[in-house]
Amino acid sequence: MRIMGLVSLCVLALAACSPEAPEATTPIGEAAPAGPLTVDQAAQTGPEAFVRALYARYDTAGAAATPAAEPPAPGRDPIYSRKLNAMIGADVMAAKGEVPTLNYDPICDCQDGTTELKQLTITETGPNKAEAALTFLKSGMPHQQTLFLIKEGPAWRIDDVVVPGRDPLTTTLLAAIG
Repeated sequence: MRIMGLVSLCVLALAACSPEAPEATTPIGEAAPAGPLTVDQAAQTGPEAFVRALYARYDTAGAAATPAAEPPAPGRDPIYSRKLNAMIGADVMAAKGEVPTLNYDPICDCQDGTTELKQLTITETGPNKAEAALTFLKSGMPHQQTLFLIKEGPAWRIDDVVVPGRDPLTTTLLAAIG
């Protein structure tokens, strides 16, 4: 009897210390929030919404509408999978204060500037995997790449980036940190 009371007391204490439950997401079929989805909201909606929200941050209208936020530390960006974040973090550490291998933004394949998403084709390759083949304008020139997406928990993340004629980003990072 005493043990059950002690266990109950421990469970109540842990529950009191736990952070509040996260806000519920909008179930499929119910009204979405007004206005464009944030990247976090879109990541929980589906792969196409996630990719469109990512690239909306880079077009001139999206860049003007989105307040500048402090970028996440290398290896801690919620748009990337755990695997890719680990590789990015290891790349920065391997650089030992010098310029890391990944010294550009792989979403736009650029240092800065604006892009305009022109074409997007999503192919679901498994229950929690998809490929996003896309074309966007970068400095007025068409640019193609494929984002390999994975669903981790409730949200879609970028697991790899492939630009035609180059090794996949993960292969490049593995070579740098290996």
